Amino acid sequence: MALQCGIVGLPNVGKSTLFNCLSNAKAQAANFPFCTIEPNVGVITVPDVRLTKLAELVKPNKVQPNTIEIVDIAGLVKGASKGEGLGNQFLGNIRATSAIIHVLRCFDDNNVIHVDGSVDPIRDKEIIDTELQLKDLETVVKKIQKVEKMAKTGGDKDAKKAFEVCTIVKAHLESGKSVRTAPITEEDKEYIADLFLLTAKPVLYVCNVDEKSVINGNQYVERVKEAVKDENAEVLVISAQIEAEIASLDSYEERQMFLEDLGLSESGVTKLIQAAYRLLNLATYFTAGVQEVRAWTITQGFTAPQAAGVIHTDFEKGFIRAEVIKYLDFTTLGSEAACKEAGKLSVEGKSYVVEDGDIMHFRFNV
Repeated sequence: MALQCGIVGLPNVGKSTLFNCLSNAKAQAANFPFCTIEPNVGVITVPDVRLTKLAELVKPNKVQPNTIEIVDIAGLVKGASKGEGLGNQFLGNIRATSAIIHVLRCFDDNNVIHVDGSVDPIRDKEIIDTELQLKDLETVVKKIQKVEKMAKTGGDKDAKKAFEVCTIVKAHLESGKSVRTAPITEEDKEYIADLFLLTAKPVLYVCNVDEKSVINGNQYVERVKEAVKDENAEVLVISAQIEAEIASLDSYEERQMFLEDLGLSESGVTKLIQAAYRLLNLATYFTAGVQEVRAWTITQGFTAPQAAGVIHTDFEKGFIRAEVIKYLDFTTLGSEAACKEAGKLSVEGKSYVVEDGDIMHFRFNV
Protein backbone atom coordinates (compact mmCIF):
# COMPACT_ATOMS: atom_id res chain seq x y z
CA MET A 1 0.00 0.00 0.00
CA ALA A 2 1.81 3.10 -1.25
CA LEU A 3 0.56 5.52 1.38
CA GLN A 4 2.55 8.70 1.90
CA CYS A 5 3.06 11.14 4.75
CA GLY A 6 4.34 14.54 3.67
CA ILE A 7 6.74 16.40 5.98
CA VAL A 8 5.86 20.11 5.84
CA GLY A 9 6.95 23.26 7.63
CA LEU A 10 8.48 26.65 7.06
CA PRO A 11 12.07 26.75 5.74
CA ASN A 12 14.77 25.92 8.31
CA VAL A 13 12.61 24.23 10.94
CA GLY A 14 14.45 20.88 10.71
CA LYS A 15 12.37 19.06 8.08
CA SER A 16 15.25 17.84 5.96
CA THR A 17 17.39 16.87 8.96
CA LEU A 18 14.48 14.80 10.24
CA PHE A 19 13.90 13.28 6.81
CA ASN A 20 17.58 12.29 6.59
CA CYS A 21 17.22 10.45 9.88
CA LEU A 22 14.11 8.66 8.66
CA SER A 23 15.33 7.52 5.32
CA ASN A 24 18.27 6.28 3.34
CA ALA A 25 17.29 8.88 0.75
CA LYS A 26 19.37 11.92 1.78
CA ALA A 27 17.83 15.34 1.43
CA GLN A 28 20.27 18.23 1.57
CA ALA A 29 20.28 19.72 5.08
CA ALA A 30 21.79 23.21 5.19
CA ASN A 31 21.42 26.41 7.15
CA PHE A 32 19.49 28.37 4.53
CA PRO A 33 15.91 28.39 3.17
CA PHE A 34 14.80 26.18 0.25
CA CYS A 35 17.60 23.65 0.51
CA THR A 36 15.06 21.04 -0.59
CA ILE A 37 13.65 21.98 -4.00
CA GLU A 38 12.28 18.70 -5.33
CA PRO A 39 10.28 16.49 -2.97
CA ASN A 40 12.45 13.66 -1.68
CA VAL A 41 10.66 10.37 -1.19
CA GLY A 42 11.97 7.89 1.36
CA VAL A 43 10.66 4.37 1.90
CA ILE A 44 10.71 3.94 5.67
CA THR A 45 10.79 0.63 7.53
CA VAL A 46 8.18 0.46 10.31
CA PRO A 47 9.76 -0.81 13.57
CA ASP A 48 7.79 -3.75 14.97
CA VAL A 49 9.11 -5.99 17.76
CA ARG A 50 6.43 -8.57 16.90
CA LEU A 51 8.08 -9.24 13.53
CA THR A 52 11.44 -9.76 15.24
CA LYS A 53 9.88 -12.21 17.72
CA LEU A 54 8.17 -14.20 14.96
CA ALA A 55 11.43 -14.39 13.02
CA GLU A 56 13.22 -15.74 16.12
CA LEU A 57 10.62 -18.51 16.44
CA VAL A 58 10.19 -19.46 12.77
CA LYS A 59 13.79 -18.85 11.60
CA PRO A 60 12.77 -18.02 8.02
CA ASN A 61 15.01 -17.50 5.00
CA LYS A 62 13.77 -13.93 4.70
CA VAL A 63 12.15 -11.27 6.91
CA GLN A 64 10.11 -8.49 5.30
CA PRO A 65 8.92 -5.54 7.45
CA ASN A 66 6.18 -3.02 6.68
CA THR A 67 7.10 0.24 5.00
CA ILE A 68 5.52 3.63 4.50
CA GLU A 69 6.61 6.48 2.27
CA ILE A 70 7.74 9.80 3.72
CA VAL A 71 8.00 12.82 1.43
CA ASP A 72 10.17 15.82 2.31
CA ILE A 73 8.36 18.76 0.72
CA ALA A 74 10.03 22.10 -0.10
CA GLY A 75 9.51 24.87 2.48
CA LEU A 76 6.58 27.23 2.12
CA VAL A 77 6.29 31.02 2.50
CA LYS A 78 3.44 33.49 2.88
CA GLY A 79 1.54 33.82 -0.38
CA ALA A 80 2.08 30.20 -1.46
CA SER A 81 -1.65 29.81 -2.19
CA LYS A 82 -1.21 32.56 -4.80
CA GLY A 83 1.92 30.98 -6.24
CA GLU A 84 4.55 32.86 -4.22
CA GLY A 85 7.93 31.16 -3.74
CA LEU A 86 7.53 27.47 -4.47
CA GLY A 87 3.85 27.70 -3.62
CA ASN A 88 2.14 25.87 -6.47
CA GLN A 89 4.67 23.05 -6.39
CA PHE A 90 4.49 22.80 -2.60
CA LEU A 91 0.69 22.62 -2.56
CA GLY A 92 0.63 20.09 -5.38
CA ASN A 93 3.07 17.86 -3.54
CA ILE A 94 0.96 17.97 -0.36
CA ARG A 95 -2.19 17.12 -2.33
CA ALA A 96 -0.58 13.84 -3.43
CA THR A 97 0.05 12.67 0.17
CA SER A 98 -2.32 10.83 2.52
CA ALA A 99 -1.39 12.65 5.73
CA ILE A 100 0.73 15.55 6.94
CA ILE A 101 3.63 15.62 9.39
CA HIS A 102 3.90 19.31 10.33
CA VAL A 103 7.31 20.17 11.79
CA LEU A 104 7.45 23.21 14.06
CA ARG A 105 10.62 24.86 15.33
CA CYS A 106 10.53 24.87 19.13
CA PHE A 107 14.13 25.74 19.96
CA ASP A 108 16.27 28.87 20.20
CA ASP A 109 19.56 28.96 18.29
CA ASN A 110 21.08 32.16 16.94
CA ASN A 111 23.18 30.11 14.53
CA VAL A 112 20.13 28.76 12.69
CA ILE A 113 18.35 31.46 10.71
CA HIS A 114 14.55 31.65 10.97
CA VAL A 115 12.85 32.78 7.78
CA ASP A 116 10.72 35.27 9.77
CA GLY A 117 13.48 36.43 12.11
CA SER A 118 12.21 34.95 15.39
CA VAL A 119 11.06 31.68 16.94
CA ASP A 120 7.26 31.42 17.19
CA PRO A 121 5.79 27.97 16.41
CA ILE A 122 2.18 29.20 16.62
CA ARG A 123 2.83 31.92 14.04
CA ASP A 124 4.63 29.37 11.87
CA LYS A 125 1.71 26.94 12.16
CA GLU A 126 -0.79 29.65 11.28
CA ILE A 127 1.19 30.68 8.20
CA ILE A 128 1.01 27.19 6.76
CA ASP A 129 -2.58 26.64 7.93
CA THR A 130 -3.66 29.89 6.28
CA GLU A 131 -2.02 29.06 2.96
CA LEU A 132 -3.58 25.60 2.88
CA GLN A 133 -6.97 26.97 3.93
CA LEU A 134 -6.89 29.65 1.22
CA LYS A 135 -6.12 27.04 -1.41
CA ASP A 136 -8.94 24.81 -0.11
CA LEU A 137 -11.32 27.78 -0.10
CA GLU A 138 -10.52 28.42 -3.75
CA THR A 139 -11.25 24.77 -4.55
CA VAL A 140 -14.52 24.69 -2.58
CA VAL A 141 -15.79 27.91 -4.17
CA LYS A 142 -15.24 26.40 -7.64
CA LYS A 143 -17.24 23.33 -6.59
CA ILE A 144 -20.07 25.52 -5.25
CA GLN A 145 -20.20 27.43 -8.54
CA LYS A 146 -20.41 24.12 -10.38
CA VAL A 147 -23.29 22.58 -8.37
CA GLU A 148 -25.23 25.65 -7.21
CA LYS A 149 -27.49 25.97 -10.25
CA MET A 150 -28.32 22.25 -10.30
CA ALA A 151 -28.96 22.31 -6.56
CA LYS A 152 -31.38 25.24 -6.70
CA THR A 153 -33.24 24.61 -9.96
CA GLY A 154 -33.07 20.89 -10.64
CA GLY A 155 -34.06 17.71 -8.88
CA ASP A 156 -30.50 16.48 -8.46
CA LYS A 157 -30.34 15.32 -4.84
CA ASP A 158 -26.59 14.74 -4.94
CA ALA A 159 -25.99 18.26 -6.25
CA LYS A 160 -28.17 19.69 -3.51
CA LYS A 161 -26.34 17.77 -0.81
CA ALA A 162 -22.94 18.67 -2.28
CA PHE A 163 -23.96 22.33 -2.27
CA GLU A 164 -25.02 22.13 1.38
CA VAL A 165 -21.80 20.41 2.50
CA CYS A 166 -19.59 22.76 0.49
CA THR A 167 -21.39 25.77 1.94
CA ILE A 168 -20.68 24.53 5.49
CA VAL A 169 -17.04 23.83 4.63
CA LYS A 170 -16.66 27.24 2.95
CA ALA A 171 -17.91 29.05 6.09
CA HIS A 172 -15.58 26.94 8.24
CA LEU A 173 -12.57 27.82 6.08
CA GLU A 174 -13.51 31.50 6.04
CA SER A 175 -13.44 31.43 9.86
CA GLY A 176 -9.77 30.39 9.69
CA LYS A 177 -10.30 26.72 10.53
CA SER A 178 -9.20 23.58 8.70
CA VAL A 179 -11.59 21.17 6.99
CA ARG A 180 -10.61 18.29 9.30
CA THR A 181 -12.48 20.08 12.13
CA ALA A 182 -15.55 21.07 10.08
CA PRO A 183 -18.97 20.13 11.55
CA ILE A 184 -19.79 17.51 8.91
CA THR A 185 -20.46 13.77 9.14
CA GLU A 186 -18.48 10.92 7.59
CA GLU A 187 -21.25 10.60 4.99
CA ASP A 188 -20.98 14.33 4.24
CA LYS A 189 -17.27 13.92 3.54
CA GLU A 190 -18.09 11.75 0.53
CA TYR A 191 -19.44 14.86 -1.22
CA ILE A 192 -16.07 16.63 -1.01
CA ALA A 193 -13.78 13.59 -1.36
CA ASP A 194 -13.17 14.37 -5.04
CA LEU A 195 -11.69 17.76 -4.07
CA PHE A 196 -8.70 16.22 -2.20
CA LEU A 197 -8.73 19.16 0.20
CA LEU A 198 -5.38 19.88 1.83
CA THR A 199 -6.69 20.70 5.31
CA ALA A 200 -8.93 17.62 5.38
CA LYS A 201 -5.85 15.40 5.68
CA PRO A 202 -4.97 14.03 9.14
CA VAL A 203 -2.03 15.83 10.74
CA LEU A 204 0.72 15.04 13.23
CA TYR A 205 2.56 17.96 14.82
CA VAL A 206 6.27 17.41 15.46
CA CYS A 207 7.90 19.88 17.85
CA ASN A 208 11.61 20.06 17.01
CA VAL A 209 13.33 20.93 20.31
CA ASP A 210 16.87 21.22 21.69
CA GLU A 211 18.50 18.37 23.62
CA LYS A 212 17.57 19.59 27.09
CA SER A 213 13.87 19.79 26.15
CA VAL A 214 13.48 16.37 24.51
CA ILE A 215 12.07 14.63 27.62
CA ASN A 216 9.88 17.29 29.26
CA GLY A 217 9.36 19.73 26.41
CA ASN A 218 9.47 23.51 26.84
CA GLN A 219 7.30 26.63 26.70
CA TYR A 220 7.06 26.42 22.90
CA VAL A 221 5.79 22.82 23.07
CA GLU A 222 3.15 23.77 25.66
CA ARG A 223 1.93 26.57 23.38
CA VAL A 224 1.63 24.14 20.48
CA LYS A 225 -0.34 21.64 22.57
CA GLU A 226 -2.73 24.37 23.65
CA ALA A 227 -3.15 25.64 20.07
CA VAL A 228 -4.04 22.21 18.61
CA LYS A 229 -6.09 20.78 21.49
CA ASP A 230 -9.32 20.91 19.45
CA GLU A 231 -7.84 19.32 16.33
CA ASN A 232 -7.73 15.72 17.59
CA ALA A 233 -4.08 15.68 16.50
CA GLU A 234 -1.08 14.04 18.15
CA VAL A 235 1.88 16.20 19.22
CA LEU A 236 5.30 14.55 19.18
CA VAL A 237 8.44 16.06 20.77
CA ILE A 238 11.68 15.27 18.92
CA SER A 239 15.17 16.73 18.70
CA ALA A 240 16.23 16.48 15.05
CA GLN A 241 19.82 17.17 16.14
CA ILE A 242 19.80 14.21 18.55
CA GLU A 243 18.25 12.01 15.87
CA ALA A 244 21.02 13.03 13.46
CA GLU A 245 23.63 12.01 16.04
CA ILE A 246 21.90 8.66 16.60
CA ALA A 247 21.73 8.04 12.85
CA SER A 248 25.48 8.62 12.56
CA LEU A 249 26.28 5.77 14.98
CA ASP A 250 27.23 2.49 13.35
CA SER A 251 25.77 -0.21 15.59
CA TYR A 252 22.47 -0.89 17.34
CA GLU A 253 24.35 -1.25 20.62
CA GLU A 254 25.95 2.20 20.25
CA ARG A 255 22.58 3.76 19.49
CA GLN A 256 20.98 2.15 22.53
CA MET A 257 23.80 3.31 24.81
CA PHE A 258 23.42 6.84 23.44
CA LEU A 259 19.68 6.78 24.14
CA GLU A 260 20.20 5.45 27.66
CA ASP A 261 22.70 8.23 28.40
CA LEU A 262 20.00 10.73 27.46
CA GLY A 263 17.34 8.94 29.55
CA LEU A 264 15.36 7.82 26.50
CA SER A 265 13.88 4.36 25.91
CA GLU A 266 13.56 4.70 22.13
CA SER A 267 14.52 7.14 19.42
CA GLY A 268 12.29 9.96 18.26
CA VAL A 269 12.43 8.52 14.74
CA THR A 270 10.90 5.25 15.98
CA LYS A 271 8.12 7.18 17.72
CA LEU A 272 7.55 9.27 14.60
CA ILE A 273 7.26 6.28 12.26
CA GLN A 274 4.83 4.55 14.59
CA ALA A 275 2.80 7.75 14.97
CA ALA A 276 2.69 8.15 11.18
CA TYR A 277 1.41 4.59 10.89
CA ARG A 278 -1.41 5.40 13.33
CA LEU A 279 -2.08 8.67 11.53
CA LEU A 280 -2.75 6.77 8.32
CA ASN A 281 -5.19 4.48 10.19
CA LEU A 282 -3.11 1.42 9.37
CA ALA A 283 -2.82 -2.01 10.95
CA THR A 284 -0.50 -4.99 10.48
CA TYR A 285 -1.06 -8.68 9.95
CA PHE A 286 1.64 -11.28 9.46
CA THR A 287 2.36 -14.31 7.34
CA ALA A 288 4.87 -16.70 8.90
CA GLY A 289 6.58 -19.57 7.13
CA VAL A 290 10.02 -21.05 6.60
CA GLN A 291 10.49 -19.14 3.34
CA GLU A 292 9.45 -15.77 4.74
CA VAL A 293 8.07 -14.00 7.79
CA ARG A 294 6.39 -10.85 6.57
CA ALA A 295 4.38 -7.90 7.91
CA TRP A 296 1.54 -6.69 5.69
CA THR A 297 -0.01 -3.23 5.85
CA ILE A 298 -3.80 -2.91 5.81
CA THR A 299 -6.29 -0.21 6.68
CA GLN A 300 -8.03 -0.62 10.04
CA GLY A 301 -11.31 -2.48 9.50
CA PHE A 302 -10.25 -4.56 6.49
CA THR A 303 -12.06 -7.89 6.07
CA ALA A 304 -10.14 -11.11 5.44
CA PRO A 305 -10.64 -10.99 1.62
CA GLN A 306 -9.45 -7.36 1.52
CA ALA A 307 -6.38 -8.29 3.56
CA ALA A 308 -5.69 -11.20 1.20
CA GLY A 309 -5.92 -8.77 -1.72
CA VAL A 310 -2.94 -6.84 -0.35
CA ILE A 311 -0.80 -9.88 -1.17
CA HIS A 312 -2.34 -10.38 -4.61
CA THR A 313 -5.66 -9.41 -6.20
CA ASP A 314 -6.24 -13.09 -7.09
CA PHE A 315 -6.26 -13.92 -3.37
CA GLU A 316 -9.19 -11.57 -2.86
CA LYS A 317 -11.09 -12.64 -5.98
CA GLY A 318 -10.81 -16.34 -5.21
CA PHE A 319 -10.95 -16.09 -1.41
CA ILE A 320 -12.25 -19.23 0.28
CA ARG A 321 -11.22 -18.87 3.91
CA ALA A 322 -8.52 -17.55 6.22
CA GLU A 323 -6.70 -19.54 8.88
CA VAL A 324 -5.94 -17.19 11.79
CA ILE A 325 -3.66 -17.46 14.80
CA LYS A 326 -3.46 -14.64 17.34
CA TYR A 327 0.04 -13.23 17.87
CA LEU A 328 0.00 -13.88 21.63
CA ASP A 329 -1.01 -17.51 21.10
CA PHE A 330 1.72 -18.05 18.49
CA THR A 331 4.48 -16.52 20.61
CA THR A 332 3.30 -18.30 23.78
CA LEU A 333 3.04 -21.76 22.19
CA GLY A 334 6.00 -21.25 19.86
CA SER A 335 4.82 -22.59 16.51
CA GLU A 336 1.91 -23.01 14.10
CA ALA A 337 1.81 -26.75 14.79
CA ALA A 338 1.55 -26.17 18.54
CA CYS A 339 -1.27 -23.66 17.99
CA LYS A 340 -3.18 -26.15 15.84
CA GLU A 341 -2.76 -28.85 18.46
CA ALA A 342 -3.99 -26.51 21.19
CA GLY A 343 -7.03 -25.45 19.14
CA LYS A 344 -5.74 -21.90 18.76
CA LEU A 345 -6.09 -21.78 14.97
CA SER A 346 -9.47 -20.47 13.81
CA VAL A 347 -11.00 -20.71 10.34
CA GLU A 348 -12.63 -17.45 9.27
CA GLY A 349 -14.84 -16.49 6.35
CA LYS A 350 -15.39 -13.42 4.19
CA SER A 351 -16.92 -11.29 6.95
CA TYR A 352 -14.02 -11.64 9.38
CA VAL A 353 -12.48 -8.29 10.30
CA VAL A 354 -8.72 -8.64 10.61
CA GLU A 355 -7.21 -7.61 13.94
CA ASP A 356 -3.84 -5.93 14.30
CA GLY A 357 -1.21 -8.64 14.87
CA ASP A 358 -3.15 -11.55 13.36
CA ILE A 359 -1.02 -14.28 11.78
CA MET A 360 -2.87 -15.44 8.68
CA HIS A 361 -2.83 -18.05 5.95
CA PHE A 362 -5.26 -17.74 3.05
CA ARG A 363 -7.01 -20.44 1.03
CA PHE A 364 -8.15 -19.31 -2.40
CA ASN A 365 -9.13 -20.61 -5.80
CA VAL A 366 -8.91 -18.68 -9.07
